[in-house]
Amino acid sequence: MNLNKIITTILLWVCLSCSSSSNDQTQNQQDDELVPLLNLSDTSFFIEQVIDGALVSREVIIEAPNNIDASIDYPIVIAFHGRNVLNDTWINKLNHLTSVGEFVGVYPQGYNKMWNSGGNENSNADDISFVDSIMVRLKNYKNLDHNKRFAIGTSNGSSFTNKLVIETSYFNAASTIVGQLPKQYSPTSQTKSTSIYQVNGAADSTCPIDGGPKLGYVFLEALESAQTWANAFQCDSYQLENIGDDKLYVFKNCKDGKEVRYLRIEEGQHNLHWGAGANQLFSDIWEFLKRF
Repeated sequence: MNLNKIITTILLWVCLSCSSSSNDQTQNQQDDELVPLLNLSDTSFFIEQVIDGALVSREVIIEAPNNIDASIDYPIVIAFHGRNVLNDTWINKLNHLTSVGEFVGVYPQGYNKMWNSGGNENSNADDISFVDSIMVRLKNYKNLDHNKRFAIGTSNGSSFTNKLVIETSYFNAASTIVGQLPKQYSPTSQTKSTSIYQVNGAADSTCPIDGGPKLGYVFLEALESAQTWANAFQCDSYQLENIGDDKLYVFKNCKDGKEVRYLRIEEGQHNLHWGAGANQLFSDIWEFLKRF
């Protein structure tokens, strides 16, 4: 074969390859366009994860408004349960808000009913990676506003929420209930500015308001914990508001327009997020979160 024939053959091969690649790309784009987004009426999904060498399927519940308005993209609240609790306990806790369309609740299940947050949890799950996967999966749903993502955690779920805010940039604001920062990890000037609403009970013996070693953590004193958030986000000194016997510490003018709050409930025990006053507590927390 002479040189001209060789060159012609090479050019023809290149042309065919380009055409095939272009056709493949077009087909892939068409396939992507054909994948329908899921409706929020689908009430749960599962994330598969390898933990301790075994494949585990972990449930994520979605609690949507009773009447979904297809013209609205709803804020997202991801709620993390406490130790030895199931994710479905959030349904009753937040239904008075989700049912009327304030937000869509997303409730993941901790492995062995807990979150691997640096304490003495009986879990080797990579829960940060688990939340990463949840965020990816939520992109498959209609009517979600990914610019308005928030987190709520209680007890062990609070410890994990603290860890998530420090190690990721998913949330505009977060609330931690009966679980302040531990000494093991804390926010820095490099942490994404996030509005924080920390709630602690003065009568809490499980996660003592005065801090110290407990449950495998060494907790900061509760006000010190709030001050640590405020320092990281360059907030002003706190303003103190008395709410009956309770005290609300408000750190304003934080970096990027954020705010840090710490509510000290004088008679509050570790179960303060249960019972008759819980609906009002979560309503107050939501009023704070949705500002950001």
